[in-house]
Amino acid sequence: MKLGLVNMDFDYATYFGSEHSTGYERLLRDCMAGDATLFQRADMVEAGWNVIQPILDVWHALPARDFPNYAAGSWGPPEAADLLERDGREWHNTENEGLGRRNRTSTGERDRVGIA
Repeated sequence: MKLGLVNMDFDYATYFGSEHSTGYERLLRDCMAGDATLFQRADMVEAGWNVIQPILDVWHALPARDFPNYAAGSWGPPEAADLLERDGREWHNTENEGLGRRNRTSTGERDRVGIA
């Protein structure tokens, strides 16, 4: 094996002589030039929805049973801690060490910082 130093300094403009374009610039340029290769045809979009729509209909018609929903901004449902505990792990909170195995704060909410 031979090791050596390599110059890893790459500047697109220096190498290619111009700035690279963003994905949106390319998409808009292709659209204006009539190049539709990056776009889905309407029949393909409809075929995709024909697959997904029945799933969405069932989800709306039958609410999930025993789904562990939780409020936005919270640390999640109690089932998250239960999942860890089944593997012998627990949430580790360095600020509230004395609050017990599940590290509950004074408000009853979990204050999880990491996994122990």
